[in-house]
Amino acid sequence: MKKKLIAVTAIMTLAFGALAGCGGNKPAATSNNAGGASGGETIKIGANLELTGDVASYGTSARDGAKLAIEEINNAGGVLGKKLELVEADNASKNEESIRAAQKLLSEKVVAIVGAATSGNSVAMIPAVTEKKVPFISPSGTAEKVTVDERSGKLNEFAFRASFIDPFQGTVAAKFAINDLKAKTAAIYTDSSNDYSKGLAKSFKEQFTKLGGQVVAEENYQKRDTDFKAVLTRIKDKKPDVIYVPGYYEEVGKIIKQGREAGITVPFLGGDGWDSAELAKIAGNDNLKNTFFTNHYAADDKTPEVQAFVEAFKKKYNKTPDGFAILGYDSVKLIAEAIKKANSTDGTKIKDALASIKDYKAASGVISYDEKHNPVKSAVIIEMKDGKQTFKTKVNP
Repeated sequence: MKKKLIAVTAIMTLAFGALAGCGGNKPAATSNNAGGASGGETIKIGANLELTGDVASYGTSARDGAKLAIEEINNAGGVLGKKLELVEADNASKNEESIRAAQKLLSEKVVAIVGAATSGNSVAMIPAVTEKKVPFISPSGTAEKVTVDERSGKLNEFAFRASFIDPFQGTVAAKFAINDLKAKTAAIYTDSSNDYSKGLAKSFKEQFTKLGGQVVAEENYQKRDTDFKAVLTRIKDKKPDVIYVPGYYEEVGKIIKQGREAGITVPFLGGDGWDSAELAKIAGNDNLKNTFFTNHYAADDKTPEVQAFVEAFKKKYNKTPDGFAILGYDSVKLIAEAIKKANSTDGTKIKDALASIKDYKAASGVISYDEKHNPVKSAVIIEMKDGKQTFKTKVNP
């Protein structure tokens, strides 16, 4: 009996060795330091996104766009002969959870990460991805510090974004206020608890005053504030031609609603943080008349790439995609392009390939990365009409 057992064991060992040898003869893309996905049937791409919490609207839209891109790429044959697989992790709209989400994805051996949707959650995971040498693309993290460390001024080597940055967005808003809205004075109402809001306010003020405008009031609110009436009354008394509110849709909707109820009729202007179907529900369709915001795309832009994306998204989800959806979509497409250019799933090689991308025709516009891993691309101005986003104009870099 003992001899038979030994013989059977030896035969099984040889068999498994032969199977392993067959697998080893197949060419495979080089794995990254986090382990990669080259040894399996798929190439894993992580999604560290705000699927719950304060800005769940952003993360879920980016996730939906990313899933559509994965589907299209796989239907076209995949990348390096393999299918892409999206591995999701919810950062719950919190910085500390973003760190945990990144660590979870890295343990799953992803070769790159899409996310986070917000700047703060993107910055939070930089140490983890840098250690493992896995690049990430933030679909919509517009703060400069996502790709450049604000203390040292050094490049965050594995950090990229699919969106334009706050200084450009603030500049576009200021030029629109001066040139299109004919504003000579402005009030700025900033979320002092939010780096994104503060960055936009800073760039808007600099450009608005540079163009000859005067800022007559600067006020602050904080995340989860609900009563803005007293501050809005002070702003109204200053009689600004436009009120710039660079914040997220939850507070912005309440500010606009209470502002209109207080008798403020001048235009409200903001940034891409307004981009959510929830904004109209909170503010009310009528209150959103004469409001505008800078964004990454407009669904009614007639550009062929935009319309192809919108049609595909509507077919899959039966709804109109917002800016976060198209940026999530573009983030996956950019990662796939980089993997193909690198001919590898090694994180450092993907990072280098991303940095070299020039004149890539993405759905949200033509993208070339600069030396700070920021895409040089256009912005659009959205006007709210009857609670719906409508394309107003496009501003080139």
